[in-house]
Amino acid sequence: MIVKECMSNYVELGRPDMSLKDVACLMRDGDFGFLPIQENDRLVGTVTDRDIAIRGVAAGLNPETAKVRDVMSQKVLYCFEDQSLEEVTRNLGDNQVRRLPVLNRDKRLVGVLSLGDIAQSELAADQFEAAVSRISKSTPASHSGRNFQ
Repeated sequence: MIVKECMSNYVELGRPDMSLKDVACLMRDGDFGFLPIQENDRLVGTVTDRDIAIRGVAAGLNPETAKVRDVMSQKVLYCFEDQSLEEVTRNLGDNQVRRLPVLNRDKRLVGVLSLGDIAQSELAADQFEAAVSRISKSTPASHSGRNFQ
């Protein structure tokens, strides 16, 4: 199975100069938590609802004035629509990400692939489980020194 067969085709795009509030409203209204960010017809980053909450609000940024560029991830990981789902699932796990922009071979954005999309695909359960396990593995930074009992 290839990525194109299970990805989400509809993709909203944001801009780095959008306010955090505007992006949060866009995410709320569209019922999604991941937004590719485009500038000058080029993918320059991604932002998640978690980025807004942790890098923005929790850091004390004003959602009315802070910009997406202040909280977005600038390292853009992506996959191609004709890649095998097995390969991309391994890459998701290795990079500990839950969603990827999907590009065609002309490097144009054509969709988004999420864990939910993969879960609904015909990918073998053990491959999906292995990817989720790698994505979810803890790192010292993810616990901020807190111990939970």
